[in-house]
Amino acid sequence: MLLKRERSCLLVIDVQERLMAAMHEGRRLTANTALLVKAARRLGVPVLISEQYPKGLGPTLPELSVLASGEPVITKMEFSCTEAPGYLDRLKSTERNQAVLAGIEAHVCVPQTALGLRTLGYPVFVVADAVASRRPDSVTLALDRMREAGCSIVTAEMVVFEWLGRAGTPEFKELSALVK
Repeated sequence: MLLKRERSCLLVIDVQERLMAAMHEGRRLTANTALLVKAARRLGVPVLISEQYPKGLGPTLPELSVLASGEPVITKMEFSCTEAPGYLDRLKSTERNQAVLAGIEAHVCVPQTALGLRTLGYPVFVVADAVASRRPDSVTLALDRMREAGCSIVTAEMVVFEWLGRAGTPEFKELSALVK
């Protein structure tokens, strides 16, 4: 199934200050999540941001908060966003049925959210180069599990170009320059 910008919602899961220091390939996650947020904002794709226990883990990374200014942040104690009070209501209010997931940790909150969304019938696209965990093997196992559960495993660049759909537009020129 192809991603369509008019059907997609970007879910940025728990990309928080105090978690990032421990993440394997955290810089890659940050750069690719920033690319996704920029593309989403440019193309009118809603962005939902969650924060796991921000009092202890800090806020969303400033470089992502700036890009997503004005987007609501949903705080949670639950690992799965689908179990957090108000999260599903916010997702449903977007009237989008394709969920694109980026965030941390790849083996905890990301798969629990992905599996919860799959149970609810959402097509889920997990951005492999925009998720991270402390250990690389945790990411590998989590991606395998999500794939087996019916999630599509994609890259940030795949998402951007599927959202664009075609070349020769002002959006294409602007966003393709970001992936070079």
